[in-house]
Amino acid sequence: MQLGAYRTSILLGITFTLLLSTFWFLPQLAFIIFLSLLLQLLLMPIVDRLEKKIPRGIAAAVVLLAFILLAFGLLGLVSSSFIPTFTLFVTDFPEISNKMQATFASHSPFLSDEIDSIWKDLRAASIDALKSSLSLLISIFSKFIDLIIILFVAFYLLKDGEAIKGYIAGLFPTRDNSRVIRLFNQILSALRTYICSQLVICCITGTIVFLYFTIRGLPYASVFAMVSGVAEFIPVLGPTVASAFGTMLTATEDVWIALQTLGFYVILTQVNHNIVYPTLIGKSLNLHPIAIILGIILGGEVLGAAGMFLAVPFIVIVKLVIEDIFRDSKATHDCLMQSRWLKKPDPDKKKQ
Repeated sequence: MQLGAYRTSILLGITFTLLLSTFWFLPQLAFIIFLSLLLQLLLMPIVDRLEKKIPRGIAAAVVLLAFILLAFGLLGLVSSSFIPTFTLFVTDFPEISNKMQATFASHSPFLSDEIDSIWKDLRAASIDALKSSLSLLISIFSKFIDLIIILFVAFYLLKDGEAIKGYIAGLFPTRDNSRVIRLFNQILSALRTYICSQLVICCITGTIVFLYFTIRGLPYASVFAMVSGVAEFIPVLGPTVASAFGTMLTATEDVWIALQTLGFYVILTQVNHNIVYPTLIGKSLNLHPIAIILGIILGGEVLGAAGMFLAVPFIVIVKLVIEDIFRDSKATHDCLMQSRWLKKPDPDKKKQ
């Protein structure tokens, strides 16, 4: 076997394995790079357009500054509604859980003991999760230095992204430089499609849920909207958990309202998965739901909630790398086989 012909494929496999493994060995560094890359993917099209009128460095700085101002504006707008409601929800959660427990126990008295035990564990876990979520939000605001680093890295990726890509491709054999750049472009394009689509779906879902709970006069509308929106970043499992969460808590108001809320979530989920997702993403990622579910479970086991969020991008990267390696290996194998068949016999050997 001629390993030299497969050298680039071997190097690509090793390189991406090492890059993905940094999330396990160096999580803080990996997340800074990943978030910077996401920011670069979101802002790159705007910078490319502005580059036609002004130098790329200035375009990158202007777009990044505009994004920061917009992000702080949206954050202030959302926080003014979400934080007070979230604080009230945390305060009222023990009473809500008691109402929910009484509701389910009254409809299933023969399971009251089991429900009581399960619900106590769920209530304790939920309160801890809510407190940890609030502390996570506070810790995100406190990591000012990491935020500055992410912005600086994103700026240089926007400014010198093509040069960096060319430099990395130059580390591979010269004959395969175009192949490596093409693979990088495929990965970045797929990630951009996925992230932008997820952001759009997150905003649409959060807005629709907020309007539904507000129109129906149900409490904690912004909390349910935030949960439903953020849950869209975890495909398949996230919307299911958010739907169950919203339906169970509205059951404390009225069982009929809970059934209506369940119907609302079912319709919303079906519209997202059958209309919105295909329209925004189409078949560009071409991932089977089973692969997504198993990837989310594995990501949760390895990195917790962050791993569940990163599962689909990881699967997309691994899928594209494996497809590229398989495609090149097949082409190399066919080329080697063809060269053997076309190899001319040595005339000196015939004379002997």
